[in-house]
Amino acid sequence: MAARGTSGVLPHTPWTRVRTVVNWVNLSTPLGLLLAHAGGARIRRRGRGTWIAGGYRWDFPRAGAFTMGSVVLSTRDLDDLASRTTLLRHEDRHCTQYAWCLGPFLLLPYVAAAGLSWAVAGEPGSYNPFERLAGLPDGGYPPPRTRRSRRRERRA
Repeated sequence: MAARGTSGVLPHTPWTRVRTVVNWVNLSTPLGLLLAHAGGARIRRRGRGTWIAGGYRWDFPRAGAFTMGSVVLSTRDLDDLASRTTLLRHEDRHCTQYAWCLGPFLLLPYVAAAGLSWAVAGEPGSYNPFERLAGLPDGGYPPPRTRRSRRRERRA
C-alpha cells in the first residue's frame, strides 16, 4: 500500500499528476463529479488526483464500484468504500485507462468488451481487457472461465 501524505491522502507521483490533468481536460473527472452529485453521493478526496463518492443511490451500473474519470462511485457508505484498499487499487487503474482512452471515449470500447466477455463467460469482467488490466481479483471478479468449461464441470 502506498504511503499517505501528511494530509491523509495518497501522495502524487509524476504520472498521477499527468493523469489528473488529462482526466480534467478530457472532461471525464468533471463528469464523474457531476454524476456523483446527481446520484446523491458523499464525495471525498482520496489523493493521487482521485475522488471517492459513497452512497451513490442510482442502481446503474450494477457494480460494487465503478469509475468515471478520476472519480470512484459506489452505493457503499463512503467510509466503507474508503476502507476497501484492494478495490480502490483496481478502480485507480481504471482512472489511468480513462486518461489513455481520452475520457468518455473509453465507454464505448468498455461496453463492447463487457458484451464480449458476457458472450464468452456469462459475466462482464473476466474476458474484458479493461478489467483484466485493472486486476480481476482486486475488482472482485472470478477467475476467467468460459460458459463451455462451466457446462463441462456440471456434467462431471
